[in-house]
Amino acid sequence: MYSDLKSYCLSKEGALEDYPFGPEPLVIKVGGKMFALISKPDERQIAHISLKCDPVIAANLREQHAAVQPGYHLNKKHWNTVIADGSLTVSDLRDMIDHSYDLVFSSLTKAQRSSIRETKTSLNKNSEVRNEDNNS
Repeated sequence: MYSDLKSYCLSKEGALEDYPFGPEPLVIKVGGKMFALISKPDERQIAHISLKCDPVIAANLREQHAAVQPGYHLNKKHWNTVIADGSLTVSDLRDMIDHSYDLVFSSLTKAQRSSIRETKTSLNKNSEVRNEDNNS
């Protein structure tokens, strides 16, 4: 699950991995701001992912799911730590990741958001050119 969580987070537009706290946890950022922290699996092979969340939604998720807990070493009002133990569907986890990413991305300045989108556009154009060259 760790690899799946990491891959999905890094598939988000402008997402970059970082290790500002040492070898653990893996921090995924957009525009220099954290939106996910992923801890490697514990002795039971269960990964944990901390995600930013709207405070009302965060409280609601905690009430509904035992695997959703207040953010570990984070502002518990705005962060949840999710235990990826299989009790939540992959779709539920991805929805939570999307929500976290959207909250952080929307908090960036207009210039930062534009820069991230422009980078993606230029990368896509470069990829298309390479594909055309390979097909020739």
